[in-house]
Amino acid sequence: MSLSSSPKLTKGGLVVMAPGGGAVRRIIALQYNSDTVSHRYQVQGAGGDGGGERAQPFRLKGPAIETITLDAEIDATDQLEFPDRNADAVAFGIAPHLAVLEALVNPSVDELLALAAQSANGTLEVLPPEAPLVLFIWSKNRVVPVRVTDFSITEEAFDPTLNPIRAKVSLGLRVMTTDDLGFVHKGATIFISYLRNREQLAAKVGAPSLSSLGISNLP
Repeated sequence: MSLSSSPKLTKGGLVVMAPGGGAVRRIIALQYNSDTVSHRYQVQGAGGDGGGERAQPFRLKGPAIETITLDAEIDATDQLEFPDRNADAVAFGIAPHLAVLEALVNPSVDELLALAAQSANGTLEVLPPEAPLVLFIWSKNRVVPVRVTDFSITEEAFDPTLNPIRAKVSLGLRVMTTDDLGFVHKGATIFISYLRNREQLAAKVGAPSLSSLGISNLP
């Protein structure tokens, strides 16, 4: 979350859109950018391991499953230095900021009550509504649809009334690809743009010569 005394720099964060990629509901900017962002890729492929039979050529079946992990810090110290200008920080600490993040992994009360009403009316199978579309943004070159898979909060300091005033948040995100969303979903369009951008960045790397690898030609 942004604080008034934070330096003027590009912030990473999340954008929450209406289900299906409708209107923007909320923008969550990290107060302090994480020092590290980890990416893990699970390759989606077939072939290449014949076992007792002749091996088949390796083929990519779809986009790799990418998972992103990062830590974020939230601190109300700067706001509490100016209590007259930050009434909410004085009254609640960083609890509102934590509640915004918690909403990423919980359905709303209205959604829960609507499901309960449908069940009470004798609906045989109640399908939960589609969750909001969440985008992870880490510079203009990395805008990608995700879902939160892991989420933890460690509250590290409190005011005299036990409101949290400093916390560390750990986020685990799974990139949503065309395998998850199909090709007509707004999130799929954003994923395709993300993948195309990665291809364009890869094309900017000059090709080394074979001699740099210690050979003059291929067998």
